[in-house]
Amino acid sequence: MLERYVNDAVDYTKALLAVDSPTGFTHEAARYTLGALRDMGYVPVMTNKGGVAVEIGGKDKENAMLLSAHIDTLGGMVCRIKGNGRLQLTPLGGLRPNNCEGENCRIRTRDGKIYDGTFALENPSIHVNVEYNDTKRSFDTCEVTVDEPVRSDGDVKKLGICVGDVVFFDPRTRVTASGYIKSRFLDDKLSAGILLAFAKYIKETGVCPAQNLYLHFTVYEEVGHGASAMPAICENVREVLAVDMGCVGEGLDCTERQVSICAKDSAGPYSYEMVTKLIEAAKKAGADYAVDVYPHYGSDADALLAGGADLRHGLIGPGVFASHGYERSHVDGVKNTLGLLTGLL
Repeated sequence: MLERYVNDAVDYTKALLAVDSPTGFTHEAARYTLGALRDMGYVPVMTNKGGVAVEIGGKDKENAMLLSAHIDTLGGMVCRIKGNGRLQLTPLGGLRPNNCEGENCRIRTRDGKIYDGTFALENPSIHVNVEYNDTKRSFDTCEVTVDEPVRSDGDVKKLGICVGDVVFFDPRTRVTASGYIKSRFLDDKLSAGILLAFAKYIKETGVCPAQNLYLHFTVYEEVGHGASAMPAICENVREVLAVDMGCVGEGLDCTERQVSICAKDSAGPYSYEMVTKLIEAAKKAGADYAVDVYPHYGSDADALLAGGADLRHGLIGPGVFASHGYERSHVDGVKNTLGLLTGLL
């Protein structure tokens, strides 16, 4: 039965990836999430901050669990219109210029107009620029070329493009025949898709969770304060579980086909009791998992505790390779993450 909901998770993920939502510009992704939950029969609410929260239900109302995933992604913002009509960007979140060089992008004006562009090195032709290979890629040396006949800052301003306009990068989403999911912004739209499929699983199967569950689809996670405050609808929450990307890389055990359970990240160790509970849930469900320590990572669960919440906290997610670049996961990672979550029921 779980296979059906794995497919749902992938479909929700693809739909979310098709909605631009760099941190600070997430209202369209939030509206999609609200609609998906309402279609399932839930009653979600929009938080003042722009996230989405919903009560799933469960037996133990006094010891509830909050599960969070974030729907904001990386992106850019126009910080200067150059005299030659090119655009200098400032990053939204941890966008890296060397990871999006040569990428197609879209500039959205305040009045809703969309213009295509390309993010590239200044003077990007190797036949012209003898320093092409030696130039350090940064937001000072890279720029957006607007796909319009512009040659000056005045030409650009006539289009309505201004400082503060948001720049969306093409996710280039693809699911291969072998089950690999490749896209920008799998962090964290893959786990948001998984939580939507999890909510659908609970609604359609009629399973009553042992703990009352809430879901929180957060925004501003990529700048560190996504889940720093508890949604107003949540009552008696004792545990928080961030469902984010699992790290895949040198020195870590997790692969794209597994669910990762994080024991410690850059903010410190996760609740020992919570990590143990997550391992037991994975074993109960027969989910293929790995336990890892992430050296350079912070989660929504960390943000909630840093905001003063008195909670046990944990972090899981499907394994994701090449984080903050062109990322890759696998449908098996989705299945194992959903499996662990069902093991908590």
